[in-house]
Amino acid sequence: MLAETICSAVSAAGLGIAAITAYRKRFFTATRIAAYSLVPVGLVMTGVVEWVSDIAFKPSVWIGFGLLAVAWLLFMTTRAVERRSGSTRKERKAARAAERGGAVAPGASSPSLTSGTGAAAGQAQTQDRPKKKQQAAAPGDDFSDIEAILKKHGI
Repeated sequence: MLAETICSAVSAAGLGIAAITAYRKRFFTATRIAAYSLVPVGLVMTGVVEWVSDIAFKPSVWIGFGLLAVAWLLFMTTRAVERRSGSTRKERKAARAAERGGAVAPGASSPSLTSGTGAAAGQAQTQDRPKKKQQAAAPGDDFSDIEAILKKHGI
């Protein structure tokens, strides 16, 4: 009962201020003040004020809010730990798939399609191919990318 009286008084005061503002030819501001001042009465009429006052004075509701806070805290803690460890769900899934996949050799980029008897033929093919980079990169080559970026920006 007290909350409804206070909300009505606040709304009446707000409408009075809106009327004074409209008298001073500030219609846009007066309309905004009138809108804000009608909110408390609307909340009383819809029953939101009674619902909030019922929630505020029940210990079981506050225990529920506490449990929600603990759940949120646990979620955030696990996310922070997961980010620090660097392992994401995708990384764990890829690691499991790598453990199961016996068809892929440790250094291979794709699964072998040959049967067990053709292993010697596969080794012969890899020996026939020339190696792409046998020589070590010269010291000047390490900075070529950086030089290209600097030249692009005119530095």
